[in-house]
Amino acid sequence: MSEQLISVNDVSKSYGGVHANVDITMSVAKGSITGIIGPNGCGKTTLFNSIVGYHPIDKGSIKFENAEISKLRVGDIARLGMLRTFQQTRIYGKMNCVDNMQISVSHRSSSKTSIFASRKGEIKDRAESLLEFVGLYSKRNLISGDLSFGQQKLLEFAMALMNEPKVLLLDEPTAGINPTLINGLIDRLRRANEELGITLCVIEHNMRVIMNLASKIYCLSNGKMLASGTPSDLQNDQRVIDAYLGGS
Repeated sequence: MSEQLISVNDVSKSYGGVHANVDITMSVAKGSITGIIGPNGCGKTTLFNSIVGYHPIDKGSIKFENAEISKLRVGDIARLGMLRTFQQTRIYGKMNCVDNMQISVSHRSSSKTSIFASRKGEIKDRAESLLEFVGLYSKRNLISGDLSFGQQKLLEFAMALMNEPKVLLLDEPTAGINPTLINGLIDRLRRANEELGITLCVIEHNMRVIMNLASKIYCLSNGKMLASGTPSDLQNDQRVIDAYLGGS
């Protein structure tokens, strides 16, 4: 069996009388690309927020590398090696791309074992290398707020990579992106997984993207786990078709 990097067991989260997540159980295998789909409002982003520590869960267990993390703060979880991106980009719009990259380096990357910590010049070199990796090297000295939305998402992705994550949670990475940039983003996500060894967990509405990217997909509906399996399994699951794909 594959090593489970993230294990979510019977997790529930409510806001007042709204049950955002109800008894959710899922896992993310080390080295995998795992997808999460479902209609708007089904609890996907709430689940991400619970996993990375943005709010306490009501019940259940969340483990990272077999250690319970449901009581930890966001910063503590990030230092363990789990980061997330957002639907709306979180960049420093008045800084250029290289400065965004350098300022994003967390205390976790300042350890003696980090490959890009010790000197400022090394951090800048790493920043420029990752900007090249995501296709933004030619934009490295431009003010990030002047980039297109799709380019800003690529920058945010590169900023996350600066922190050597073991697993990266991406919340709708292709939303709002020009279709001409989507294939390039998919390619870079695959390369981050295959070449950099980063496990990915992706919320995505673009079915073509997630069906071609993920090896396992979970489908939520009304805050509950509706189905899980391979892309082929879900494409042929009538429950998923009815709840998410709009019926046959």
